Amino acid sequence: MRTDTLATSHAEELIEVVTNRMATHRVDLERLLRIPSVSAPGFDAEPVRRSAQAVVDLLAERGADNAELLEVDGAPPAAYGEAWAEDPAAPTVLLYAHHDVQPPGEEAAWSSPPFEPTERDGRLYGRGAADDKGGVLVHAAALDAWRTVAGAPPVHTKVIVEGEEEVGSPHLAEFLVAHGERLQADALVVCDTANWKAGVPTLTYLLRGLVDAEVTVTATSHGLHSGTYGGPVPDPVAGLARLLATLTDERGAVAIPGFGDDARPLTVRERERIQELAFDEEAFRREAGLREGVPLAGDPDHHPLERLWTQPAVAVIGLDAPAVEGASNTLQPQARAKVSVRLAPGQDPERARSLLCEHLERSAPWGLDVAVTPGAAAAPFTLDPEQPACVAAGRALSAAFDEPLVHAGSGGSIPFIDPLVRAFGADTPVLLTGVADPDTRAHGIDESLRLDDWYRACVGEALMLGEFAHTLGAAAPSGTPTGEVHR
Repeated sequence: MRTDTLATSHAEELIEVVTNRMATHRVDLERLLRIPSVSAPGFDAEPVRRSAQAVVDLLAERGADNAELLEVDGAPPAAYGEAWAEDPAAPTVLLYAHHDVQPPGEEAAWSSPPFEPTERDGRLYGRGAADDKGGVLVHAAALDAWRTVAGAPPVHTKVIVEGEEEVGSPHLAEFLVAHGERLQADALVVCDTANWKAGVPTLTYLLRGLVDAEVTVTATSHGLHSGTYGGPVPDPVAGLARLLATLTDERGAVAIPGFGDDARPLTVRERERIQELAFDEEAFRREAGLREGVPLAGDPDHHPLERLWTQPAVAVIGLDAPAVEGASNTLQPQARAKVSVRLAPGQDPERARSLLCEHLERSAPWGLDVAVTPGAAAAPFTLDPEQPACVAAGRALSAAFDEPLVHAGSGGSIPFIDPLVRAFGADTPVLLTGVADPDTRAHGIDESLRLDDWYRACVGEALMLGEFAHTLGAAAPSGTPTGEVHR
């Protein structure tokens, strides 16, 4: 790892400490991965609380002061900790990750149990390995390295590890009212995105937004014999299928009238960045496991990365209908689906959610009763990757990975970011990093973490804190009532 381009003091020592401590960090990560902290409705809330407490304990062990749970009514707890620099005038950096995970899906389809971490071919498999418990340990490793080398980090450092990111952070507004003052910072580092390729350090400068809704189609008060009543009585399962089909056109692009009218056009520089990435469509198809002969969806006049990062996209992420196995000749009384739509940069999530719900309500076939329940609404996010804090982060990550930094977008969403930035101020730098890669399969079967990338991300964040001490300037510490540092 080259450190001659860095302003960070103790760079070689930090690298040595992280390297020597990775076995311990691995034990900590595997301990977290064994906790099934699924925040989705219908799952046991106790493991999510246990996971939050485990993160609090971890932060305390790795150098954080005031490590504790932060809570609001009805929400899974978040973990929080602080580590203050020796210099009271040092800038403040907030490190974000989340400890909740997606449901495992069909557990029998996993190559190894989803909550029993297993290493194969340099990758650690398990639900949450990359999304985002690996990110939690990146923050812990950075704190641990600075505590070991210098006794304290070079910037005031706060860590917030959320507990409901995977369900769209529905209690975020209440959380910020209750705890937002404590989170104030001069810069935000979010370790919850992916590297462009394995072994390639990446800063993500663009995230799509997200809205979702549940739709229920009802025809009768009870199930009916399909031979005795089928024909005159409409089938709500078929009706739901017809309704869902109206959300997209024949190419798979969003077909809700007016839905994308407020999307922001790409700038010339954004188009240049996409072209600079040398997208390999065949590699993308392999990574996605797309069957031969199935074309990429969306408007073919737009580059695939534009469709992935800068255009809205519909997905039916849940469907309640009779299982094929054991099915009987019965007309169901009701069918239900959950629809998720990713939003393009510039789109207003409240407007988008309203358009989605209104479209579902007015497009009911055959006069069937349709009830729509609005869900999450998270705004897109765009960052100027050429601002000084991003350049500083890029130096640290390039040194850690021994590779030039790449700027990329992401089709995913992180609801926490937009309201936090609005609370901090629009000029607050937000650095989006992560430990995932195209083979990670986040949210899918056999999610995994490339261990070498994880190690380099830990080194990169430790170096990043040092670079921030020089780049963010001698701003007054944020979130301290009197300007004094409280230990």
